Amino acid sequence: MRVVLIHGSVANGPATWPSIEPLRERFDVVLPSRGGYPPGPLLDHIDFDTQAEELAPLLEDGAHLVGHSYGGVISLLIAARHPQRVWSLAVSEPPAFGVARGRPEVERLLAELMMFFAAGPYEPAAYLHGFLGLVGSDFRPPEPLPPDLEQGARAAMAERPPNEAEIPLDELAAAPFPKLVFSGAHHPAFDAVSDVLEERLGAERAVIPGAGHSIPRAPGYLDRLMEFLALA
Repeated sequence: MRVVLIHGSVANGPATWPSIEPLRERFDVVLPSRGGYPPGPLLDHIDFDTQAEELAPLLEDGAHLVGHSYGGVISLLIAARHPQRVWSLAVSEPPAFGVARGRPEVERLLAELMMFFAAGPYEPAAYLHGFLGLVGSDFRPPEPLPPDLEQGARAAMAERPPNEAEIPLDELAAAPFPKLVFSGAHHPAFDAVSDVLEERLGAERAVIPGAGHSIPRAPGYLDRLMEFLALA
């Protein structure tokens, strides 16, 4: 059975899921690196809508779809547009803040992000330091940045803000495939988005603390994902 993993911002596919050998033993794992991320060339602009169309063919005739962070937003869009080819959907803390607008914790984070971006432009190291702190990632980039991580930072700076994504919640709720939402119990804004997705999609919920926003690195994440995929 096929599993497609779509990574988030800053880190490419292999860096987001560095330890998935148990998953490879049971599934045909497809681990792309999105356009703009290494080993591909840097792009001037990265758009979740465009990449949803670019990555959808990876489902082929059917696959489980797993997305982290920005890749979770892309996965939600793919699943809504191609429900007949999705066997299950699992997302970890997608920054789909548009589904929870009006909640104080979400509005506060969006205001902080707007202030951060308005104070730029940034060099890659300075961008990572500020951005990762705001979203609650526990990753501490080395200094100086290695080339792949520098490109990842520049790619993140080129991404269309994910809060602009219009997530078709009703279509996803009506789709017959199982859904799972991961959260990391580290940031109230991401908890709020996960709450909405859990309720509106009729999704299972897994709270996996221990790695902040970098949930695929958290203890217990892979076990819970494999359990979900096996049942799906």
